[in-house]
Amino acid sequence: QLQLVESGGGLVQPGGSLRLSCAASGFTLDYSVIGWFRQAPGKEREGVSCISSSGGVTNYADSVKGRFTISRDNAKDTAYLQMNDLKPEDTAVYYCAARRLYVTYCGTKLNEYNYWGQGTQVTVSS
Repeated sequence: QLQLVESGGGLVQPGGSLRLSCAASGFTLDYSVIGWFRQAPGKEREGVSCISSSGGVTNYADSVKGRFTISRDNAKDTAYLQMNDLKPEDTAVYYCAARRLYVTYCGTKLNEYNYWGQGTQVTVSS
């Protein structure tokens, strides 16, 4: 069974940091594009960041540029989203997604991905 499992969410104060992990099981991430998305209550799911299959290309939403960093460790079949200087507006359920395609680019549109995790809650509040 092909699965993505997120972890690392939680409650953090504004200005704090969290690192989310996305572990793949049933397949390797070597030849996959990976994206991180988030969905706040009452809002549509939006793309946050992505990383190409090779890891050489990354993209970020304007709202998280300079604060979030996406990375991957193919040896561990795991991707990460390091989130620094968190703000209350970052509060959402965060999802990782993958598409098994070896490409040197990535995008943050929902329909570009066909494997999704179950999500992990991130709450930024004092």
